[in-house]
Parts: sequence; C-alpha cells; structure tokens
Amino acid sequence: MARKGRTVKVLLKKRETLLRRIAEGSEFLRGSITSVCSTCNRATCICTGHPTGRAHRLTYKDAAQKTRTVYLSRSQLPRARKMLSNYAKMRKLNEELLELNIAIFKMQSRL
Repeated sequence: MARKGRTVKVLLKKRETLLRRIAEGSEFLRGSITSVCSTCNRATCICTGHPTGRAHRLTYKDAAQKTRTVYLSRSQLPRARKMLSNYAKMRKLNEELLELNIAIFKMQSRL
C-alpha cells in the first residue's frame, strides 16, 4: 500500500511538471500555411509585371467547422510557423497529460 502511495506521488509530481510546460507555451495557432502564386488578371495591375508573386495564407476551421483563411504578410510568416509548431507541441503535451491522468486515476482507485 505504501509503495502505491509513493507511485501516485511520483505521477502527481510528473503531472505538475507537465502542467508547467503546458503553461509556458501560451502562443499557438491551429491550421496550416499554404503558399499560392497567382496574378489577378487585371491589365493595369502591378501583379501583371510580376507573375510569380507569392502569397501565404493560414487556413483553419472555426468552432462551426467552417474553413477560414487569413492572409499572412512576409513579416508574419516566421511567427505563424512558430505558433503552428507550438500547437503541435501542445497537442503532444496534452496527450501525455491525459495518459498521466488515466494512470493516476487507476492507481488512486486501487488504494
């Protein structure tokens, strides 16, 4: 019985560490970044002289599962990529937290 109590304490300590790591990554985005090359086909537009103009956009689903698009400037692109990377890390940490909570729940129910 004492051993199980120690194991639960270890798991609770791991959970606290994991929660601290989750709190550190507060800036994140969900979605994907795409790159598009196009022109607008207006004869007098500046883009007719530069047909390889590249535009970046962030695409994501809102709460109603409707696809939304945000156009990104070149200066926003590195930050958006970092925020997407943070989201992937956050998802992984969340899965670890769920597994840890299940293990704690199982151990505590046996005590």
